[in-house]
Amino acid sequence: MPKNSKKIAVVILNWNGAELLKKFLPSVIQFSSEIANVYVIDNDSDDNSIEILKSDFPDVKLIELESNFGYAGGYNKGLQSVTENYAVLLNSDVEVTKDWLNPLIIQFEKNPQLAALQPKIKDLNNKSNFEYAGAAGGYIDTLGYPFCRGRIFDKLEEDNGQYDSYQKVFWASGACLMVDQKKYKLAGGLNESLFAHMEEIDLCWRMQLRGFEVGCEPASTVFHLGGGTLNKISSKKTYLNFRNSLIIMFLNLPSWEAFYKIMMRLLLDGAAGIKFITEGKISHTAAIVKAHFHFYARFNSLMRQKIGNPQKPISSLQGVYNASIVKDYYLKGKKLFSDLILDQGK
Repeated sequence: MPKNSKKIAVVILNWNGAELLKKFLPSVIQFSSEIANVYVIDNDSDDNSIEILKSDFPDVKLIELESNFGYAGGYNKGLQSVTENYAVLLNSDVEVTKDWLNPLIIQFEKNPQLAALQPKIKDLNNKSNFEYAGAAGGYIDTLGYPFCRGRIFDKLEEDNGQYDSYQKVFWASGACLMVDQKKYKLAGGLNESLFAHMEEIDLCWRMQLRGFEVGCEPASTVFHLGGGTLNKISSKKTYLNFRNSLIIMFLNLPSWEAFYKIMMRLLLDGAAGIKFITEGKISHTAAIVKAHFHFYARFNSLMRQKIGNPQKPISSLQGVYNASIVKDYYLKGKKLFSDLILDQGK
């Protein structure tokens, strides 16, 4: 297949990930190059990533950025140089499998409303289990707490084929996120003010607000190492997740619903902070407090950003659990996705 006829770009964002590139890029090239062009966007690394790419992977298309723009900014800027119809935003710590792209492109080409899609994402260190960052497709509860088919909070399920059907979801994982580039741009791309974490949830939310579909195609499987850039238990990640969750709720919900639910989140996030204290994780409690203060400090600028953007009640969208996942998980003991009562037709 001539290079200029390929519709798919597999695009890896790298920052000081030389060792990850050496470990994972060979499988990406091996199992993707027949139908896709492979790109690496480098976020101004100061390790030897560039030298390794040029010497060991000369066929990979390298896009060098002048600063570290984070996940959102790095992809937005890098994708300006990617002309393929579809782009797979792939973490540098993902091991792909043979024919992994075929089910994804088939799903896109038969569904003109589809804007974003993920494969089944499993744990590289325990290949029988789903992985935290996406599992078999992302959902969200009525108060904005995300979870997945196959993962609720830190409870990971074993993959026994229970989620092997295509499913419309609320969000698709940024660890391996295939997007229609036209719809990506129509939705405004990734929100660069978030810097890192939850940008894919915000993007998929805005795609749904514009009438597009988000899905998970488990006929394709990849394995994710996880924590390759920011350790899963770091207080910085706690800060970004709590802050960004408040921001995307405020921007995408009607104002009346946003104010009410953020007040509810103040109480629940406070409870999370108390839980961290009981576990001796004081830095995580401080991160939650910092997240809320930084959100409130940005209120005026967020209000200006909100004006003119489409907003709908969250219950009107696909992949929403119209109850509290916090309450059901911690108080009712519903630890598995199958324990939840979901309207699978939504």
